[in-house]
Amino acid sequence: MNKHRFALLLWSVVRGCLVLGICFMIIYPVIVKISTSFMGLSDLYDNSVLFIPRDFNIEGYRIAWRFMNYPKYLVNTVCLSLGVSILQAAACTLIGYGLARFNFPGSRLLFILVILALVVPPQMIMIPVFLNFRFFDFYGILKKPINLLGTYWPFIITAATGMGLKNGLFIYIIRQHFRSVPKDLEEAALVDGAGIFRTFYKIMLPSATSVLLIVFLFGFVWQWNDVYYSQLYLRDSGRLLSFGLESIRSSYSDFVRSYPYAYSLGERIGRAATGSEQEITIINNAGMVLFITPLLIMYAFLQKFFVESIERTGLVG
Repeated sequence: MNKHRFALLLWSVVRGCLVLGICFMIIYPVIVKISTSFMGLSDLYDNSVLFIPRDFNIEGYRIAWRFMNYPKYLVNTVCLSLGVSILQAAACTLIGYGLARFNFPGSRLLFILVILALVVPPQMIMIPVFLNFRFFDFYGILKKPINLLGTYWPFIITAATGMGLKNGLFIYIIRQHFRSVPKDLEEAALVDGAGIFRTFYKIMLPSATSVLLIVFLFGFVWQWNDVYYSQLYLRDSGRLLSFGLESIRSSYSDFVRSYPYAYSLGERIGRAATGSEQEITIINNAGMVLFITPLLIMYAFLQKFFVESIERTGLVG
């Protein structure tokens, strides 16, 4: 008995060490970014400074806030990510339900194409997608093609039609969930006089709240972090945080070269503003922290529901 308890205790210690090690590997880059963003230039040259800065300052955040145009770009990014994730959840739910519950000619082929969309690199379809929205004629209905590049319409159209970012994965998740729901529920609703749409809205949709939450959160995070399609669709007219973060290095360097003695915030980092790599490192890390902070806040409020949704999906789907 004592040996059994000792084995359980030993396994608990080993398991705890493994979990802590994996968590540290995942969290370590975030810790480094946050720590570096509060450092001064003297801390970067000091090998004894690891995570806690000695020359603590927030000037990197002030510079990043300014050159990222943070308030405006934050609102644009939140609105775009929220709208796209809602449209993706709605479209993928309808598609997944149709593939799971209705047998029609070509249904298996359509599902195979959905799975194929997961493995096709986006670079393969970059040119056709670009030309489609550059000369958008709505499949020949419009006599004069219109240019949708530089607007949010490509995101809206692809999300609403189930062709957005990672939609193949979302359709697969929702389809597997609906396939696991007993058909007796639908048959009982049909016997009571409910039609197809009422059955879906009243019976099937409430049972998929956990899956919809997962799809919504994943869609929001992936759209927030997306750079490839944002550059493809918005190009030079991008007003998103990803664009601001990407251009912060060049914007700050150009400003310092033009006004080497006018920008006092750079002097407070630890030396005169020269646009050096060390200064840019601090500012870039501060910008990264500002970029991920809204996602961390969202997860802090929704982590309970997210974990419960994962558990339910694993049990039901």
